[in-house]
Amino acid sequence: MRAVDLIQAKRDGAELSEAEIRFLVDGYVSGAIPDYQMSAWAMAVYFRGMTAAETAALTLAMAESGDTVDLSAVRGVKVDKHSTGGVGDTTTLVLAPLVASAGVPVAKMSGRGLGHTGGTIDKLEAIPGFRVELTQDAFTAQVNALGVAVISQSGNITPADKLLYGLRDVTATVESIPLIASSIMSKKIAAGADAIVLDVKTGGGAFMKTIDDSIALARAMVAIGTEVGRRTVAVISGMDQPLGNSIGNALEVREALSVLRGEPGVSPDLIEVCLALGAHMLVLGGGAESYDAARAALREKLASGEALRKFAAFVSAQGGDSAVADEPGRLPAAARVVPVPAPRAGYVGAIRAEDLGTAAMWLGAGRATKDATIDLAVGIRMLKRIGDRVDAGEPLAELHVGEATGEAALAEVVQKASDAYALQDAPPAKPPLIYAVVTQSGVERLA
Repeated sequence: MRAVDLIQAKRDGAELSEAEIRFLVDGYVSGAIPDYQMSAWAMAVYFRGMTAAETAALTLAMAESGDTVDLSAVRGVKVDKHSTGGVGDTTTLVLAPLVASAGVPVAKMSGRGLGHTGGTIDKLEAIPGFRVELTQDAFTAQVNALGVAVISQSGNITPADKLLYGLRDVTATVESIPLIASSIMSKKIAAGADAIVLDVKTGGGAFMKTIDDSIALARAMVAIGTEVGRRTVAVISGMDQPLGNSIGNALEVREALSVLRGEPGVSPDLIEVCLALGAHMLVLGGGAESYDAARAALREKLASGEALRKFAAFVSAQGGDSAVADEPGRLPAAARVVPVPAPRAGYVGAIRAEDLGTAAMWLGAGRATKDATIDLAVGIRMLKRIGDRVDAGEPLAELHVGEATGEAALAEVVQKASDAYALQDAPPAKPPLIYAVVTQSGVERLA
């Protein structure tokens, strides 16, 4: 086999075999195939696409290019959840204990963030003492004993994906649905899941801006899961405004705790998406016979306090201060809180989620580069959402600001956050939250 022949075949629209795709992936990881040839192949894929069988072969080749996690010792069906991104997406912090409290094991590997806020692991590290690294034996034992564990990804999970993603980023081939789908699914498969629930974001604050593109990505990922023997469901959810009211690590932990504690003032969108994703996780994991029954079970676990108690036990098992479940004030707090006043009266007609995310990153809640240090206490708490009425000068949001942020930088953040809100005179129509559900059987449009 020669790489040039496979590049030419894909350029001309041919379907590559599993052996040919594995030759390319293995050769690229080993260094036998250089960047320029893999770049040419990625560009050919960008224009020609891939069949479901090709995409599944690429996914498995990338999943098996490094370490894989064996969860066979964990009892029950292991269901993983993945979100394609967004702002204020705190779902894992709620779903892990919630789904575990309903009897389906959650054995999850998560990553750190690069961008507007930290990833799930950064958020968990906002809890004093929380350990994000466990041995494989300890990880398995904790899930079997407690039903839940969340740890940081191994350094050698899907090295082929890391290499190929870095190449796509500098060769204008990121926006290829087969390459995006295989990138996401390779990590889920390497992490040992039996079934996968995907939260595919759509809208202004998402990677996929249109519902059609989001459904296309969801269908590609569900096809991969089906092809490799994993039951997979994708939920298309809106990201035209941040999902939660909080953007920032400790702030998002606080909001997750507010959901688990049943407190007022949390984002109704966050609760709804957690219930939707959790219900699908419960059905796939055998914890409920139907979606409606699963939602009812999850609501009962929230109302009874069982999900909150599971969160406290989960935190304690991984060395964290479980008292935060009852005393969220034990989490890191910013040096000061600064309001973002509304420039005029009106209704919130739109919120540019990405701009709010960028403002949070400027405060130190996220990483502009891989080596940047996160301030776990800082971020933004939204006080108004789309459709809310606001008076002139009334706070739209509040900035949680660290000591390292000077007055000039703070003024820029206030302006950025203010500009993210579009005010109008009449009440707007609120955007849909759940647009569609994609399964092996097809697409069910809900909005």
